[in-house]
Amino acid sequence: MAQTRERTHLSDLLTSRRGAWVSLSIGLLVMIGLFGVFGGAKAHARNAQAPETSESAQAAELLEKFPGADQQTVLVVATRTDSGALTAPNTEALRALAPILATANEPVLSEDKKAAVLVTPISVGESNTETADTVEALRTQLAEHTPKGIQLLVTGGPAFGADVAASFEGADFTLLLVTILIVAVLLIVTYRSPVLWLIPLAVVALADGLAGRVTDAAGALWDLQFDAGIISVLVFGAGTNYALLLISRYREELGTHEDHRQALSRAVRKTAPAILASNITVVLALLTLVLAVIPGTHGLGVASATGLLIALAAVLLVLPPALAVCGRGIFWPFVPRPGEERAQETKKQPGRVWRGVATAVVGKPLRSLVLGLAVLCVMAMGLVGTSVGLDQVEKFRVQSESAEGLEVLSQHFAPGEAQPVLIVTESSAAAAVVAAAKDIDGVVRAHPAGTTDDGALTKVMVTSEYLPSSPQSLAQIGELREAVHAVPEANALVGGAVATDFDARDGNQRDFWLIAPLVLAVSFVVLMLLLRSLIAPVVLLIINCVSAVAAIGAGAWLSRVLLGQDALDLQVPLLSFLFLVALGIDYTI
Repeated sequence: MAQTRERTHLSDLLTSRRGAWVSLSIGLLVMIGLFGVFGGAKAHARNAQAPETSESAQAAELLEKFPGADQQTVLVVATRTDSGALTAPNTEALRALAPILATANEPVLSEDKKAAVLVTPISVGESNTETADTVEALRTQLAEHTPKGIQLLVTGGPAFGADVAASFEGADFTLLLVTILIVAVLLIVTYRSPVLWLIPLAVVALADGLAGRVTDAAGALWDLQFDAGIISVLVFGAGTNYALLLISRYREELGTHEDHRQALSRAVRKTAPAILASNITVVLALLTLVLAVIPGTHGLGVASATGLLIALAAVLLVLPPALAVCGRGIFWPFVPRPGEERAQETKKQPGRVWRGVATAVVGKPLRSLVLGLAVLCVMAMGLVGTSVGLDQVEKFRVQSESAEGLEVLSQHFAPGEAQPVLIVTESSAAAAVVAAAKDIDGVVRAHPAGTTDDGALTKVMVTSEYLPSSPQSLAQIGELREAVHAVPEANALVGGAVATDFDARDGNQRDFWLIAPLVLAVSFVVLMLLLRSLIAPVVLLIINCVSAVAAIGAGAWLSRVLLGQDALDLQVPLLSFLFLVALGIDYTI
């Protein structure tokens, strides 16, 4: 009589007595080997804000051809500590700073004589982080030689970039540490075990470390720019989410199986389809970012998708054998056993509370829907009065020296002195370009500021009376471009920090209206294939969109009330929408 043979699944190989040790050893050896292979990789430190094809980016490329392109100027703003007018001895003391500033320029006094500006060139690095060291060295020297009764503040374009870089120094580590703590607390609260949380956290942490090295290698290979901190949060968030789903089902199966390996194998088989569907949805949504024109957004798509695939592999291939090796006791002190009466434990379980909530919602769905939508609409109202894009001062939550210097400068000089607009034009039309720029409202002055070695190109410096990156300043960029583009045979390009910001805003807006519909389309297709329905995916997408808008609105309101930030960073709308909708679909699945 033929005996029926039970089918062997991959999950059985991962969780069997011998297979678990073999699988765990192979998994760890592969990860360690990959650590070694990609350990030396380092992504480029650049962080271009505007599209590579934008006018400001083209102008920046041409500006590299001018002598001294590796040098930019910073401004040293001098005022009296008692807010009085600068005296002749004060001015003489400022002149004495010339050796430190490596400049022979005279201090420029404001009309009210209460402030002076010293212009000094500095060598800039390939990234703001490298420039930050130069700016910090200059500030240290000035602090040691500051005349008595005088306050010196270093500001200007390179100083702003340096302070932005300094504000993010250590941010990735802090973000990672906070993420780990939050995940650890959630795991402990969920399973009420002092041991269990260590296993998934260790596996996800290994996945995050490997993802960091692989994405660095991808960034170096394909010249990608991205924020590594975001990738860590995604890997930890998604990896922990997958682990929670797997372990929750494992715990349920332990209540019906004597053999914990059998229970774990069944849990893997039952949760793997949902985990795979969730991962594929988010990965495909992230890959739509490759169509973005903003370099940091474009690079984030490939890097994040790579990180999530590594998290998926770690949870499905390394976590099961690790749990199998540890056995049922890992749930101590509340170890689930088949047929065991756990009435007292059940009373403490949060599942009872959520079951009650679910029963109430399903019992009166219309009331629940109306109340839920009302709450979401109130949260979404936080978007009213919120603008997108920060000026130079708003980019710092805590006051920086460059921002403080700009504020002092604005009180006595034209704020545009801190970040002049740079126009590159054919030398034969330079005079006409200068004349066209001077005719624009709000332009304090425009003048030639150098030519290329062959004399073919001329750089024109334009000083605005408006605060850099303010609405008036950005509108002025559009007017300048229209004016200089009309100059015959000038081939003029308007660049500089404010022009870059102008192009960055256009690029981010273009990315949002392109990527957001694609994210919805990808999510719809995955849900349609998974649910084999046309109506359910539409309903789920509408709910996720409404909740995403509500979350962004609530965040914007809290930023205004708690942090005093009236505007959102340029990338917040797109990335928030992407992560909230894609991860919302993930939770729905």
